[in-house]
Amino acid sequence: MVGRLMKSAFVALFLWALAGPIAAQAPHFDRAPLSIRTTEGKEITLDVEWAITPEQREHGLMFREELGDDQGMIFDFGTVRDVMMWMKNTPLSLDMVFIDQHGRVKRVASRTTPYSEAIVGSGTPVRYVLEIRGGRAAALGIGEGAVVTLTPPTGAAD
Repeated sequence: MVGRLMKSAFVALFLWALAGPIAAQAPHFDRAPLSIRTTEGKEITLDVEWAITPEQREHGLMFREELGDDQGMIFDFGTVRDVMMWMKNTPLSLDMVFIDQHGRVKRVASRTTPYSEAIVGSGTPVRYVLEIRGGRAAALGIGEGAVVTLTPPTGAAD
């Protein structure tokens, strides 16, 4: 009995020690509001975190277990290109909104599969990807042709 208890305590301590560095490595993300005008003319404002640096883009929403209705993360790739995303280590289903350099939504990948390593591609060159909780794009009326007004947080790199 004591042996099992010690073994369980050791395993718990090991898992806690392993999880600590992963959580500690999460980069800081600046926040700023983002506005979207749907093709029906509806104006939406979201509170988004900006993933601008390679480290921020690599980490993204990994390990996040909650995301509010009006929250998200915008990935700025700094240039127009074909973008490939995935859901590795991401427990939430997300909608990925692919946005060109002019702020026009080119594609929405709805309700992506949590933890999946399958590639989710932009389908066309884009500069930005907005990730919001799975199902929110449809609920808010965000689709191809919507226009996003992007205002990076103060001090964010170009």
